Amino acid sequence: MTDKIDYSKLLQVAIDEAQLGLKEGGIPIGAALFDGSGKLLGKGHNRRVQENDPSIHAETDAFRKAGRQKNYRDKIMVTTLAPCWYCSGLIRQFKIGTVVVGESVNFSGGVEWLRENGVAVIDLNSRECIEMLSDFISKNPELWNEDIGEY
Repeated sequence: MTDKIDYSKLLQVAIDEAQLGLKEGGIPIGAALFDGSGKLLGKGHNRRVQENDPSIHAETDAFRKAGRQKNYRDKIMVTTLAPCWYCSGLIRQFKIGTVVVGESVNFSGGVEWLRENGVAVIDLNSRECIEMLSDFISKNPELWNEDIGEY
């Protein structure tokens, strides 16, 4: 069913969330969870800086806001940045079937591990996602190094 979905449109939801996080003074990473037909279930962004909570990654925020689902196999997690090990673990734990990654240039996370474990990973290599985070990192190296060090 995911063959007919325009992943770039789904990614735009995550990009909008990342931009919202940046406006709030946080790290520009956004995510959204969709069902197999592309219906939005929940969206969120990294709020670790804003709420001083190391567990609020974009993927976990979107996952929580989607609410409980009967199963996750047909769900699509869309994220502006390759998921870290924490978020990759969430994807595996709940057996989310597809992950759409905006970019894996600035951080490759658990992409290969997800693929090795049967998760369909689609890396869109989005120039917008790459530049948004790269610009953030160049302007906030201490915050990024502190943040990425927790992975």
